[in-house]
Amino acid sequence: MGLTIENIGIIALLVLTGLSAGLCFTWSNSITPGIGRLNDFGYLASFQQMNRTILNPVFFIVFFGPLFLGLINLYVFKNTSNPIIGLLILAIGAYLFGVLMVTIFGNVPLNEILDKTDLSSASSEDLKSLREKFEVKWNRLHLIRTLSSITSFIILIISLIQITKNNI
Repeated sequence: MGLTIENIGIIALLVLTGLSAGLCFTWSNSITPGIGRLNDFGYLASFQQMNRTILNPVFFIVFFGPLFLGLINLYVFKNTSNPIIGLLILAIGAYLFGVLMVTIFGNVPLNEILDKTDLSSASSEDLKSLREKFEVKWNRLHLIRTLSSITSFIILIISLIQITKNNI
């Protein structure tokens, strides 16, 4: 496999998708279980600060990059064998629907509710209620993102293998 524009594009797609899958896995495996052990105020305050901090240029590149690079790769490989195009469509679809759409329509609205809450003036009952409305739903949605990003990453590895076999 030579270093061509096509190969650089698919490798960049694979790297960004892998970074996104790693981010999701890390949150699922250590961050949310770790802060889940905190009291209601500690949990909500930690989550609030992490949600505010993660919104940065590097995150946006890693998070949205796979969709844009995926579409570019679909165009680049449009004249290749059907299995490669099919694999790319599956990988992009898993990422688009399982990561981006779930985030935009599921996790982000929950994050916004949490962000607008003044935790320092909330009663312990209010904190408990907010956490009950937030934690389980957010974690379920995040599990979908984690599984979808890992699935997309695995499909892209298979795509790269197919591309290498076909010497594209």
